[in-house]
Amino acid sequence: MASIADSLAQWATELEPGADDLALAQRSLVDTAAVALAARGNPLTEMAAGLPDAARWAAIGHVLDFDDLHIESTTHISVVTVPAVLATGGDARAYLAGAGVMARLGTALGWSHYVAGWHATCTAGAPAAAVAAGTALGLSAPQLATAMALAVPAAGGVQNAFGTHGKSLQVGFAAQAGVRAAMLAKAGATADPSALDAWLELVGGTGELDLAGAAVPGGLAIKVYPCCYAMQRPIAALRDIRHEIRGEVRGVRVRTPKATVKPLIHDRPRTGLEGKFSLPYAVATALLDHYPDFAAFTDDAVNRASAQHLLRQVDASYAPGGDGLLTGEVEIEVEHDGPTSQVRLAQPPGAPARPPTDAELHDKLAACGADVPALLAEADWASTRTLLRKKFPRTGVVE
Repeated sequence: MASIADSLAQWATELEPGADDLALAQRSLVDTAAVALAARGNPLTEMAAGLPDAARWAAIGHVLDFDDLHIESTTHISVVTVPAVLATGGDARAYLAGAGVMARLGTALGWSHYVAGWHATCTAGAPAAAVAAGTALGLSAPQLATAMALAVPAAGGVQNAFGTHGKSLQVGFAAQAGVRAAMLAKAGATADPSALDAWLELVGGTGELDLAGAAVPGGLAIKVYPCCYAMQRPIAALRDIRHEIRGEVRGVRVRTPKATVKPLIHDRPRTGLEGKFSLPYAVATALLDHYPDFAAFTDDAVNRASAQHLLRQVDASYAPGGDGLLTGEVEIEVEHDGPTSQVRLAQPPGAPARPPTDAELHDKLAACGADVPALLAEADWASTRTLLRKKFPRTGVVE
């Protein structure tokens, strides 16, 4: 019986993208490049300046937590696979091969893997980046399977890193691990493809793969707010009733399935990064800020007296169970000087079931920097690679 790596490698080499697949690849390229460019002034940009291309671009592209997400696998697919492809001179097909493997491998890892505390973007990401880079480098199916096995030692990353630079950096490490594995496989390095099967079992995966359907099954969610995806729904829900709020907010009750807040580990955030993983701060920024943009997730914004006060007005309760960040719906009640305001929401803007409009996509690009829409107006894989090398030059060496 073929190993999982062999099956995925064969699928990747036989992939023939359709028009919808190619449209998704183009949107992913632009979205990933835009959020990376938005981080030009972030301190991590200088910290990561000595890393190789794939690691540097992936870490910078993830630090604002504004990049896309695959709901079924709970993985940030593009921020791993786009840099791996760009670093190895690939194109849309290489991206789709890596993205499709990441979606399927992450789904096979399952929700229980995420609940256990693994950062699935990294665990599924390293082998997927090996496929993305390997496809760009022209590897055969057996070589791709070998590359995935060579990426297994780096397929780690845990959620304890959320709210620190470690989250972004471990995503960068996963992308670079895939590139390194692909290059070694191309050079003739050997490995047992069944290593991926053994690893999948050890980290709690089911091993069940569905190779049918679109290149990226289920599509990708595009973030409207620069924070953890688990915060997108409560923020969007509160923005729907923000106009009703009168005077002082005396209490906010949030009811949501427990699964939907798994990444939100900071109830009393004190930094901008912690604020990106905080349900109480999702409430605070949704009520205080006209639009929760980058400025809403700075240290100063999180430490506003008004925000810290609102954090303490939030009463959250969780229904048991669930198997993803969009399980069920969120229900919120706000007590204020007017009649109690209530709202329920299942699908936030940008979710695959509620795709972003052209206007929302344009607004996101514009929010990433005044020059970003023009820089990416005619983006292709080669020009984007040149652009990122210009905007994020490598200085020093950190291997």
